[in-house]
Amino acid sequence: MPHNGQKPANAQKPANARKSANAQKSAPVGKTAHDRRKSRNLAIGAGVVIAAVLLGLASYTATKPEKSGGTTVTEAAEGGAPSADPQAGVYPELEKLARRDARDPLARGRADAPVVMVEYADFKCGFCGKFARDTEPALVKKYVDKGTLRIEWRNFPIFGEDSERAARGAWAAGEQGRFWQFHEAAYADGAKEKGFGADRLKELARQAGVKDVGRFVEDADSAAAKAAVKKDQEEAYGLGATSTPSFVINGRPVSGAQPDQVFEQTIEAAARSAKSAGGGAK
Repeated sequence: MPHNGQKPANAQKPANARKSANAQKSAPVGKTAHDRRKSRNLAIGAGVVIAAVLLGLASYTATKPEKSGGTTVTEAAEGGAPSADPQAGVYPELEKLARRDARDPLARGRADAPVVMVEYADFKCGFCGKFARDTEPALVKKYVDKGTLRIEWRNFPIFGEDSERAARGAWAAGEQGRFWQFHEAAYADGAKEKGFGADRLKELARQAGVKDVGRFVEDADSAAAKAAVKKDQEEAYGLGATSTPSFVINGRPVSGAQPDQVFEQTIEAAARSAKSAGGGAK
């Protein structure tokens, strides 16, 4: 059955993620500073809840059968191409997910690029690999290299211990400035079938050009690596993502390894919006 996103058979959001996505309650807006902050937090929470519903629908759509005639469902409301309105399906609260840290080794592109694509992915996910091999290189050449797009990676391991080890290994490679090289090696055709055991991770680190493999091994097993992966994972679950890959492009959720034109249209619409608003980084 054709599909373009991947999720574990028994994917369940952790209790704290479900709580964060559903615990928002309405409250009167007060006049005190405390009340104004509370009102703002509620507004952000409402936006995240809406996005969670949208990402949940997109995750389902990404794994449902094709329509008769072979056209995959990719309407805007389901995480596909944007409508004529560049702001349709955009949630300003989600734009705050972009970290725009110039020192982030798990990001590529200018920190002040007008468009930021946050990618939640798993190294055991076949469709993440398809996106990494077939779509992402063209996006880098067409948009990242020209300063339009920034890609920020988030580790979202959902397929068990192998996924967790690969995520920590990727983070450790980033500590030596070789994340994207590790990313390429781990997503090479047939790479995931070899698994991500300790020896395999060291092999990937060498392929990625990591200079100090001993330090890589220590970093991958460190509390810092585990905390960084957990932070990204909880962020994804909090948004309602249940399959990989999932994306947020300037506040617009997109789920699955969609066709190239879906990403191109979404990025270009976001770039036009950013230009009309007069900016890059916010």
